[in-house]
Amino acid sequence: MRAIRSLLPAGAGSSYRSDLMQPLLEALEQWAPALNAGWREDDETGSFGEARWRALVEAGLTGLVTSEDFGGLALSVQELTELLETLGYLCEDAGLGFSLATHLCSTCLPVEKFGSADMRAELLPLLAQADRVGAHAITEPDSGSDAFAMKATATRDGDHYVLSGEKCFISNAPIADICVVYARTHPTKGALGGFSAFAVDCDSPGFAIGKKRSKMGLRTAPMADLYFDEVKVPATRLIGREGQGFAILDHVMRWEILCVFALQVGEMRRQLDRCIRYAKERRQFGAPIASFQAISHRVADMHMRLQSARSWLARMVRAMEGGGQASLEIASAKLAISEAHVANSIDAITLHGGSGYMTETGIECHLRNAVGGLIYSGSSDIQKNRIAAMLGL
Repeated sequence: MRAIRSLLPAGAGSSYRSDLMQPLLEALEQWAPALNAGWREDDETGSFGEARWRALVEAGLTGLVTSEDFGGLALSVQELTELLETLGYLCEDAGLGFSLATHLCSTCLPVEKFGSADMRAELLPLLAQADRVGAHAITEPDSGSDAFAMKATATRDGDHYVLSGEKCFISNAPIADICVVYARTHPTKGALGGFSAFAVDCDSPGFAIGKKRSKMGLRTAPMADLYFDEVKVPATRLIGREGQGFAILDHVMRWEILCVFALQVGEMRRQLDRCIRYAKERRQFGAPIASFQAISHRVADMHMRLQSARSWLARMVRAMEGGGQASLEIASAKLAISEAHVANSIDAITLHGGSGYMTETGIECHLRNAVGGLIYSGSSDIQKNRIAAMLGL
């Protein structure tokens, strides 16, 4: 199987190239067996699929957003979206896709856009090849949706910062080598100017990773809490400028929503295809259940939700390509896709009946995974608040 990076010519990432995408997507399809091997067993036990992660790396997917100078693919917004939607369709291990999105958005992107030249030269080749796995630490026990109520501090001490505090619910924490940590650097300032971001080595003295968390869904994406006991971080690992944490996180979260929910749209496509096949094959009362209006209407509803989700994803892509804030489109897309995925997952279970409720069929895991989308990257309630505010309410 060829790595998809081998298909890219020099100068990738400047604009969408239709002649390139088809070979890329076909190459990705060849990796599907390796990306799916053993996923169901690992989902049941909550185990990270190291072999599947290695397949992602060998395929070249861990460098999707990194510039070519540092071994990445530097895909454009539209190319990245199309590739990740296809990955969501082909890869049944949603946790694997979530870990990939975390690696790309939490660490690769902020270092790529805001890191110094030396930091980029040091870290990006390692991140693009996943020789170092990335995570980021934002949420704390007392600051979830109100992210900048965080209490973790980073105090300047000569040529270092001293990092203290704790973070919770950190995706990729058990497998991470580098963590982008957001901490308060100015005690009297708020979100604007009061916080900064640091690229911290996870093996630094005083850096502790807690016990792996057990989750309802996305079980193969490892999660743990982090603890910082006066961790010394070189000042050269400050990402951007001191006090720029809000701007960095805002940029990161836009891309996180794009990547995670492109994957979800792909998952919804696979889910719908499976439901259509089942409705045609399953027979009750002497006929395929697809012939019953209750079933056909359920499938029609799933189709309409999927098309609405794809439309919102496309609107978000166009807005981000336009170079503006795209805040309304991003909040709307996140809300629409996450809620459509949950609704379709309930319909998929109901359509499959008893077999849909069984873990062995892999139908119910869609719902367990989809529910997380209502919470992470800004809950549905938060997105509605943002949408209302941007509408002048």
